[in-house]
Formats: sequence, structure tokens, C-alpha cells
Amino acid sequence: MASLICTLQDHQDDVNWCAFSAKLLATCSGDKTLRIYNTRDFSELPFSPLSGHGYSVHCCCFSACGQFLASCSTDATIMVWSMVSGDIEAVLEHPGRSPVRICALSPDSVHLVSGASDGTLALWDFPSKQLCRTGEVCDTTMVACSFSPCCQMFMTGSTYGDLRLWDLNMNQLHAEKNAHDLGVSCCAFAPSILSGGQVVRFRLASCGQDCQLKVWAVNKFSSGGCKFQLLHTLTGQSAPVLCCAYSSDGQLLVSGSVDKSVTIYDANNARLFYTLNQHERYVTACSFSPTSPLIATGSMDKTVNIWRLEDGCSGHGGKSLPEESAQTSSEGRASARRSKLLVADWSEEDVSEWLEEEGLRGLVDKFQANNIDGTELLSLTKETLASELHIESLGLRSKLLRKVEELRRDSVCSGVPDEFLCPITRELMREPVIAADGYSYEREAIESWINTKNRSSPMTNLPLLTTLLTPNHTLKMAIGRWKTSH
Repeated sequence: MASLICTLQDHQDDVNWCAFSAKLLATCSGDKTLRIYNTRDFSELPFSPLSGHGYSVHCCCFSACGQFLASCSTDATIMVWSMVSGDIEAVLEHPGRSPVRICALSPDSVHLVSGASDGTLALWDFPSKQLCRTGEVCDTTMVACSFSPCCQMFMTGSTYGDLRLWDLNMNQLHAEKNAHDLGVSCCAFAPSILSGGQVVRFRLASCGQDCQLKVWAVNKFSSGGCKFQLLHTLTGQSAPVLCCAYSSDGQLLVSGSVDKSVTIYDANNARLFYTLNQHERYVTACSFSPTSPLIATGSMDKTVNIWRLEDGCSGHGGKSLPEESAQTSSEGRASARRSKLLVADWSEEDVSEWLEEEGLRGLVDKFQANNIDGTELLSLTKETLASELHIESLGLRSKLLRKVEELRRDSVCSGVPDEFLCPITRELMREPVIAADGYSYEREAIESWINTKNRSSPMTNLPLLTTLLTPNHTLKMAIGRWKTSH
């Protein structure tokens, strides 16, 4: 069976990707940050979160040794981070300065590929961080990439719906047109290589907007030719499938979907093992641990769920999590339940659980005796803490008020209608303006974008016919009304 062991709730926007190394889990988000966790107990590392990207972070991947993490962003850069210190080791600017949607490291960490929203690809020498060569597929956006286990080829997928196989000289070895109707969303090579005579065979999983997860045989002939063969079409999900990943032994396949589900398959026989439904919004990311029977799934609900596969489901052995994980699981589920409520709707029990999580366990009895629920929590002042709750310690009162103020700020930002968020910053707009592409943006964000992005649209990547920005008074008033009511 597959059991939920904890829920990570640190990101402030959609979780776009998650990746495991032997000892760490990395997640990235529309909130411009990456977060790094120790997979022993899923505590966050001291140098996390990693902040350096100017816009949404779309993808991240570890080097083979786990010493480095690469990430890519709408800001048109790929950043390389040290997993020892959290420092930025290098900043790679994608050719053309177009938003970078995908990046992938070869299994030997010799090469890095980045793909952008203008259809361009860049191949980098990872040790030296130097650009080797570029390629391009016109009129599409690169959204998927995976290296073959031999490290000599890589597959890309685009919003056009095609899968393309490339060698390290950026030659196209094969193009599988219309692999997914309406667009590919993710692809992943299985880790094993099957050799026989004049043919080397790989397995590839791909998923797309057609609501399907497909398993392909990729045949590489000694003559240099390539051939794709569709082995399985998996239809266990009822909406577009956004992500997929193989286990480290290639025996299992996981996918996440717009229907909010996570599916786990027997990769060889295309048999559905489990369907998991704990996420509240689209499942956008999934990854297997290479050393433990764990799966991480990320979602537009801003959370990352950690699942453990019990014996009998996974084809490989793995380490067990320590005993304290059971406590992390129950606390994570309690926090997940509360996160779906406005603070004003918290019960007295919710307030008590929050106090314990914030290290204020000593105040629980006082709060319960005074029947403090969410509404009363938000209305607390230093005067009421002293005169009514009789909290004598000035330091304790100050700490509590800081925590309550954080709740007030979070309660304003949670549940914001998507149309009130700037597509670039993913923050509530203060001065919304309409650009030539018809979309509304925060004025400062779109002006900065225009000054650095060759006047392309952040949403369509097409040239902006004019840089004229028109104030969106209607939207500004709607945001004002929403803020007042919340």
C-alpha cells in the first residue's frame, strides 16, 4: 500500500517541480524560491529557502553526487546551487533571454540541457558551466526533457505535442509527431538499458494534455537510425496528465493530473496499483527517491505530499523512515486541514494545535480556559494578553503577537482569486495595467520585463506590438473590494 507520511506546506504559491537526491528533497515554486529538505525526517535545511530567481521557478534537478542543484525560471536563467552551503555557484543565461521552462542533467552530470518558451534548447558543459551548442523547434514551447541512461541522447517534449530525440551534437535523431494531442507536459526515461544484437532499447514515459500517460520503446540501431514503438497507453486519470517519473529500478511509474489524483503503475505490465487523492488542486510534480521507497508529489495547492510505499508494492528494497515520522504525519495532516480554512474559521482545537506547532505549548491551557477560537485569536492585542489572559512575560506576549501578525498577513494572501495575481510575480496586484497582449500585470513587473525581455509577452512569448500600458481601473477596484471584504 501507499501511505501519506507528511505534508510540506512551506511554499506560498504553486509547487512546480520536486526532485530527490540520495539524501535531500528539493521543491520549487511560483513563489520564486526553492526549498531543501533532509529526507531522513523532512526537516528543512538551515540555508533553505533558496532565493535568487526573479520570477517563478519551473524545474530543478540534482547532480549525480547530490552536491549541486540546478534550477530554471521565467527570469531566463539556470542557477546552479551548492547543496553544502546553499550558495549560488553559477548563473547561466539561456540564449535569447526567453523564459526557461525545463532543465535536465545527464545521469553522469557532464551535460545540462535547458529548454525555453521560444522553442530554443541549450546544451551546457556542466562541470565548466559553458554553453556547448543550441538547437530550436519553431513555434512551440519546450516543457519536457529527459536524458537517456547512456547519457548520449536526450528527449524533449513541447506544447506542439511532439517528442524529439537529440544527440549531444544537437542533431535530431527522431521526431514523433503528435505523440500527445494538444501538447506534451512531461517525459522521463526509465533508468535501464536493454541491449540485443544490433539494437539498444530504452523505455520512455510521456504524458500530456490528452489525459494519457504513454510508455514507449525507443530503439537505437547500430546503423544510427532510431524508431519509436508505443507499448502502453494508460488512461487511469480523467484530465490532462502534468507529470510522470520512474522509480530508480524502473519497476514503477507515477503520474500526477489536473484531476488532482496521483497514480502509481507497474511500469512493465501497465497495471494500476494505486490512485491517491489527497491533493486539493492540480498535481504538477512527482518524483521517486533513489534510496528509499518514497514518492514526493507537488501541487497547485502549494503543498508537497510525501508517500511511503509499503513492502510488496515496490520492486526494490528501501530504508524505513524513523519513528518520529508518525508524529510528523499526524501534525502534517492537522496543518493541512487547517490550511484549507480561513484563520477566522479556526476552532478552539485548531488554535491549540497552532500554538503547539509554534512552540507556545505553555499557552494552550490559558487559551482553552478562555475559549479562544480563530476570530478571537486575530483580535488579540498586547493589552488583552496582559489584562485578560494574564500573560505576564513581555517576551512571550511579543512572540505571540508576532505570530498572530503573520497569520493576519497570510489570511489576506490566502484564497486570492487568480485573476488578482500578477502573472509575472504571482503576487496581489497594486497597480494593474493592461499590456499589448491583452493580459493584466503589476505595472512595475511588466515595465521591468519589457526593459529586459526584448519586448516579448510573458504569457504568449510573442512580440509586444507596443510598450504602451493602460491602467486597469476596473480590476484595481475589484481587488480593492476583495481586500476590504477579507
